[in-house]
Amino acid sequence: MGNWMDQQLKIGDSDLPRSLESDTSAESHSTLIAEDGALPDCELHPEMNSELSDAATLEQRRAYKIELQKGVSLFNRKPSKGVEFLINMKKVGNSPEEVAFFLKNNTTGLSETMIGDYLGEREEFALRVMHAYVDSFNFKSMDFGEAIRFFLRGFRLPGEAQKIDRIMEKFAERYCKCNPNSFTSADTAYVLAYSVIMLNTDAHNSMVKDKMSKADFIRNNRGIDDGKDLPEEYLGALYDQIVKNEIKMKADSVPQSKQANSLNKLLGLDGILNMVSWKQTEEKPLGANGLLIRHIQEQFKAKSGKSESVYHTVSDVAILRFMVEVCWGPMLAAFSVTLDQSDDRLATTQCLQGFRHAVHVTAIMGMQTQRDAFVTSVAKFTFLHCAADMKQKNVDAVKAIISIAIEDGNHLQEAWEHILTCLSRIEHLQLLGEGAPTDASFLSVSNTETDEKMAKPIALQSLKKKGSLRNPAVMAVVRGGSYDSTAVGVNSSGLVTPEQINHFIANLNLLDQIGNFELNHVFGHSQRLNSDAIVAFVKALCKVSISELQSPTDPRVFCLTKLVEIAHYNMNRIRLVWSRMWNVLSDFFVSVGLSENLSVAIFVMDSLRQLAMKFLEREELANYNFQNEFLRPFVIVMQKSNSAEIRELIIRCISQMVLSRVTNVKSGWKSVFMVFTAAAADEQKSIVLLAFETMEKIVREYFPHITETDATTFTDCVRCLLKFTNSRFNSDVSLNAIAFLRFCAVKLAEGGLVCIDKSLDDASPVTVANKDDSDIQSFADIDDHGSYWVPLLTGLSKLTSDSRLAIRKTSLEVLFNILKDHGHLFSLPFWIGVFSSVVLPIFNGVCEKRDMPVKDEQDSPTLKCPYPDGSNWDTETSAVAAQCLVDLFISFYNVLRPQLSNVVSVLTGYLRSSIQGHASTGVAAVFRLTGELGSRLSDDEWREIFLALKGAATSMLPGFMKLLRTMDDIMVPDSSQSYPNTETSSDHGMTNDDIENDNLQTVAYVVSRMKSHIAEQLLIMQVIIDMYKRHLRFLSAANINIIVEIFSSIASHAQQLNSDTTLQRKTQKACSILELSEPPMVHFENEAYQNYLNFLQDLVKNNPSVSEEMNLESLLVAVCEKILQIYLNCADYPYAMQTSVEKPVTHWILPLGSAKREELAARTPLLVSALEALSGLERDSFGKYIANFFPLLVDLVRSEHSSGEVQRVLSNIFQSCIGPIIMQ
Repeated sequence: MGNWMDQQLKIGDSDLPRSLESDTSAESHSTLIAEDGALPDCELHPEMNSELSDAATLEQRRAYKIELQKGVSLFNRKPSKGVEFLINMKKVGNSPEEVAFFLKNNTTGLSETMIGDYLGEREEFALRVMHAYVDSFNFKSMDFGEAIRFFLRGFRLPGEAQKIDRIMEKFAERYCKCNPNSFTSADTAYVLAYSVIMLNTDAHNSMVKDKMSKADFIRNNRGIDDGKDLPEEYLGALYDQIVKNEIKMKADSVPQSKQANSLNKLLGLDGILNMVSWKQTEEKPLGANGLLIRHIQEQFKAKSGKSESVYHTVSDVAILRFMVEVCWGPMLAAFSVTLDQSDDRLATTQCLQGFRHAVHVTAIMGMQTQRDAFVTSVAKFTFLHCAADMKQKNVDAVKAIISIAIEDGNHLQEAWEHILTCLSRIEHLQLLGEGAPTDASFLSVSNTETDEKMAKPIALQSLKKKGSLRNPAVMAVVRGGSYDSTAVGVNSSGLVTPEQINHFIANLNLLDQIGNFELNHVFGHSQRLNSDAIVAFVKALCKVSISELQSPTDPRVFCLTKLVEIAHYNMNRIRLVWSRMWNVLSDFFVSVGLSENLSVAIFVMDSLRQLAMKFLEREELANYNFQNEFLRPFVIVMQKSNSAEIRELIIRCISQMVLSRVTNVKSGWKSVFMVFTAAAADEQKSIVLLAFETMEKIVREYFPHITETDATTFTDCVRCLLKFTNSRFNSDVSLNAIAFLRFCAVKLAEGGLVCIDKSLDDASPVTVANKDDSDIQSFADIDDHGSYWVPLLTGLSKLTSDSRLAIRKTSLEVLFNILKDHGHLFSLPFWIGVFSSVVLPIFNGVCEKRDMPVKDEQDSPTLKCPYPDGSNWDTETSAVAAQCLVDLFISFYNVLRPQLSNVVSVLTGYLRSSIQGHASTGVAAVFRLTGELGSRLSDDEWREIFLALKGAATSMLPGFMKLLRTMDDIMVPDSSQSYPNTETSSDHGMTNDDIENDNLQTVAYVVSRMKSHIAEQLLIMQVIIDMYKRHLRFLSAANINIIVEIFSSIASHAQQLNSDTTLQRKTQKACSILELSEPPMVHFENEAYQNYLNFLQDLVKNNPSVSEEMNLESLLVAVCEKILQIYLNCADYPYAMQTSVEKPVTHWILPLGSAKREELAARTPLLVSALEALSGLERDSFGKYIANFFPLLVDLVRSEHSSGEVQRVLSNIFQSCIGPIIMQ
């Protein structure tokens, strides 16, 4: 106390005489600063100190110390009063932190027991002091055992279990906050703390004979880490640490009495804590009578020592066990026979008293078999199973059963089932006697007259008037049955006799001796049962309740209502015990909630709602999982129930609980979102809309509460919203859910989901329910913050393949907007994961391979659908996706640069798509990409782009040529003879007609594919030309060579396609029959060679260095020769391909037909371009190559032309180019 006073009282000690320093050193630091910060006048004005006399200063300090000691003394008697006094007297500040500081650092004179008792109080201020006290400890990097030892040095744990629970719960939370990677959750630390205290008691209490081994300690702590085991090495080291070094307080010197140790053994969890200090009564000085009594006792002891008889004092009550094992059988027989055969009230009373004592002794000794035998015998003697034969002694047996339940409830364990069965039967008989309707009247649907009669109340007066009973439930009770039967009298039949009725009525009057108070007292007394006993009580009550509900003749809810009451009564138990209770209750509520009896299921769900509302009033600290476990029955029933009424009721219950207790919901959010996730997939529209209405309100108004204590619930919220996006009832729900996903992304980017005092390092991307971590696993080296983005982004990515256009388009836009707006927060490894798992999968449907007609071995050629089911987008969605991809890549080019090959691969995949419009979309996207990044692209990156375009152009050729080969076996009839044969063939069946139709459909598909193929090839050439013109200065010779290869390949392919005359004839016939336009093969060939020729001309003219390096001039001449040959072949000139002049010359040339003239007219511009290209060569170059193409020029002179332009250009070549060479 002196040190604390020295820190607080700052009255000028330098002015005090030396002689007083030693006397006042313990007092000189005792003044507390007042709440408003005001100090005594002597502190504010040091100059006044010289005017104060030494006597006045000492008097002031003495008065202060007296008041302080008065407060300490009051605290040691009544802690709350003492704290209040010290605050009022300005000896300690009024904030919880200052009081906690006073208790922690100033324990001289304060009772450690009272400190612990005060810290365990549940009043608001004391609770805040306890929180401040625990938070003042820093357990960082401290071993768990040492942390407990350090924590318990300054106070003694209180004796009340609830107080211990509150302190240890806060300790566990604080330890996990200081060491975030120590355990999965604070629940683990909480349970382990209790285990350590139990081990400390077991190891260092001399009254414990059988010590806990290391293996026992490890076994007792299995599964406490969120269902997983802590490392055995860790638990073993903790065991050795506690066993070798007892956990003690600084001044732990108060021995516990032998009586207290005996009591602790019987109290279960509440008594195993050896460190708990029970309030000791102060020893009072003995008066005269006390001294006299002590003197007499000493004389008796002296005389007894001189006696001849030898007495052995046995302190261990276990010796009684051997005595009971010898005599319990004869005792049971004596009590049972007498009680059964005798009606003497005195004898039966003594027998029942013997039963009560026998149950007490066997229960205390833990003799389960003997205890159950005595309890079962008393239960059978109640005759509640055959009420018509009851007597007064049976009513006394009922009273004995109730007394046993109240007196020995802590030790009954499995025997509770017999007692609760008796209580259930008593209540049943009382209801029948009162004439109240049975529970079956509202637990089952009445469809028959018998059912209606069962619901009618029958009072005692009516029983007396009627000679028989028609109510099956009452008749079954009157007839009776065996003790072990589930439903009394269920196997009996027939009417009862008047004598039985009279006996039954009389016995009902006997049961009036047992009122509702006695019955309810048993259940109300459950609050006083110890931890093991209450769990056994709840298990037994659940069993009896299920037996009641499953009764075939008279289902009842008595025990079900009592279960709700018991849960309510015991909700304030320590969480360790409550968790064990709830494991039993949870399974029961789920089992009954899934009952086929709708009324029972509704009743139990509403009861669960009431309990949940009460439970949510309790505050839950961070890192705990109690609420989630409590609400789990709602989740299981919601997922498994076949009743729409039950599922709708659950949604309404959860909505009411969340909206009315939103500030108290912590870990319960996980279960809430799991319920709504199940509702989102429900088959009932009303359930989906009702759930989303609540979900919308939660996200709009209460989003900060979702992640207040646990950021991982953000993932549960996202997955729930994603489930709503798949709603097939209302597109508005899906669109709103997508909008909320974007809202969640904004909050995530802002850091708003990180709970208070919890860094991102504490977070874990693990979820309780609906665990689908495949998306997260695909991200390499993902950090904790990134793990929250994964479900949101992958969910939106999957939505882009939705069958609904609005959903596809909206999800695409939202996904890419999120990436653009918040991509600056992503690391490079995370971006790689985003591209591989989020962005690229979106375009899988775009790059589907083309389907083609397949001819089966037996059947005729049939056409398979060229569009995979649901895997392809419409043109609008495809355009939006490509645009978004390019925008994203351009925006984050510096980060995403390594992904260029993937982006280009996706865009060129559009060119391979068979869907109309995709090719133009891909071409436009590639052009925009290169247009924005042209100057920033390296030579290797340009190479990647051109190689991708080359791959797109060439990869389509094998499949296309294979498709054309299907035309080889198809016979297309002439239009003049196709349809007249139909009538003839119909007389013999439809086989030939069907084959012909299939052939025409196949040809029609081939024609369609030819048209799209030609358009795609020309688009590739066009985008390359545009890119070349815009970025010529950035292109190297190697990249230009790739372009040349692409143009050469496309031009050769066009010439090959156009030279297949058989294919042309078949397509012409089919197009004529089907009234389709022919594929533009001539146009394809002309455009391909025209583009190729223009490209080479431009290079030779404007880029002579590259032209010379690549010898492009010779290539240009070769292309011109090819164009001339193609033109001459079209003109059917026989000498076009001659290389020898030795063959005879044809003297007659037939005029060309109209079709040939049209084709020549179409080819004339290309021919003119080729001739002009040749004439444009330098004289030396022209002379160098003239030998190659001079014969072709001669043939052109001799050929027929559709335009005079050809003759003009030829004349120019001969005059200006060939003439000068000849004249040399």
